[in-house]
Amino acid sequence: MKRANHLIERISDPDNLRLACWKAAKGKRHAAEILRYAENLDKNLLLLREQIRSGEVDVGNYRYFKVYEPKERQICASAFREQVLHHAVMNVCHEHFERVQVFDSYASRPGKGVHAALRRAQDFTRWNPWFLKLDVKKFFDSVHHDTLKVQLARMFKDYALLDIFGQIIDSYQTAPGRGLPIGNLSSQYFANHFLAGLDHYIKEQLGFRAYVRYMDDMVLWHKDWETLKVARRSIAVYVEEELSCTLKPPLLNKTARGLPFLGYLLFPHKTRLTRQSQRRFIRKIKYVEEQYYSGAWSEARCQRHALPLLAFLQHADAKRFQKKIILE
Repeated sequence: MKRANHLIERISDPDNLRLACWKAAKGKRHAAEILRYAENLDKNLLLLREQIRSGEVDVGNYRYFKVYEPKERQICASAFREQVLHHAVMNVCHEHFERVQVFDSYASRPGKGVHAALRRAQDFTRWNPWFLKLDVKKFFDSVHHDTLKVQLARMFKDYALLDIFGQIIDSYQTAPGRGLPIGNLSSQYFANHFLAGLDHYIKEQLGFRAYVRYMDDMVLWHKDWETLKVARRSIAVYVEEELSCTLKPPLLNKTARGLPFLGYLLFPHKTRLTRQSQRRFIRKIKYVEEQYYSGAWSEARCQRHALPLLAFLQHADAKRFQKKIILE
């Protein structure tokens, strides 16, 4: 694949920077930081343009907080000016990252997402008696910086852009030379790209047509248990030798017993909620009710929080669970 070059001009173009600012502010235009940035918009975008062209960008200004659903994670919120930078870069680089992805990579990509991944996984579950589920141990925390930089250099020839990528990558670490901050737009692209070579290895060298990946959650299906067992060993070696990471203990089982994937339990002809998802749903919906009846949230705000929860149920055979919740 020919490496992309001469992208800095397009990234620093004033129209691209304005588009990046609009995208970064979407859904939060009344936040104090964004309003301050907008007060001197032309000046701030000119400064960002100069930083991009000089190669000395201001990155690493993170605000940290934790979320506990579906598991405890540390989220890193970049300063708004950095978010504009990330959008400006990915507006131009998106097409190049997208070319490397296989069809069955579903996280953080237009036209993909959780529900598309579930439909595809359900189809493979229906036609294959065995599955192998894999994921990378502490994935975002363990991404190896030097390996990622080498991967990016294989795709981009623009040294000024690679230097900006390097500054963004080096602005955060969980251990020397490792880690991507959860919450950054750039991290979504980098993390997806980090495993793209593994996708091609599984599909093209190991020969698996039935394969789905959502970020680091990977599932392979086959008619033969032994074939999946051999593949597990090969994939573990690839992850350790090529990516300097390790896999969690694998799950190799019959599809008839249910595949836990993205909060659902997939069977050949039905989809249920996992017990963990049921408990999480009950906890969240009760919290919304408490906020409503206490008067802390308006009806509109409660609806905004409740609708995604109810939509989550619609993708599973959960009528009995819904009745139970209503009766409670």
